[in-house]
Amino acid sequence: VQLQASGGGLVQPGGSLRLSCVASGSIFKINGMAWYRQAPGKRRELVAGFTSGGSTRYADSVKGRFTISRDNAKNTMYLQMNSLKPEDTAVHLCNAELLNSDYETVVLQGQGTLVTVSS
Repeated sequence: VQLQASGGGLVQPGGSLRLSCVASGSIFKINGMAWYRQAPGKRRELVAGFTSGGSTRYADSVKGRFTISRDNAKNTMYLQMNSLKPEDTAVHLCNAELLNSDYETVVLQGQGTLVTVSS
């Protein structure tokens, strides 16, 4: 089982990007998924995520600008990022907690995708 994140890139302030995170392999059920980010010299922080109950949560710094969504049929999570700011520049990583086909709980972290907001 693995996670693959994509969609990062260079964008001007005020622009938008859409990140994707796909879980693949022998998956029975995905419980929670979340996006984190880590900027150079800073601690990793939660950006947005789904709880096992399906509710969403956002960092205060991205509320009203970012929207998290998921397509359960495709085991995919998205992060729509609008009104991007230079301080959003970071490596964005996706995490997931899931049950594999052996009904074992697995916690995964995918590789990061770099988001750079600069003029």
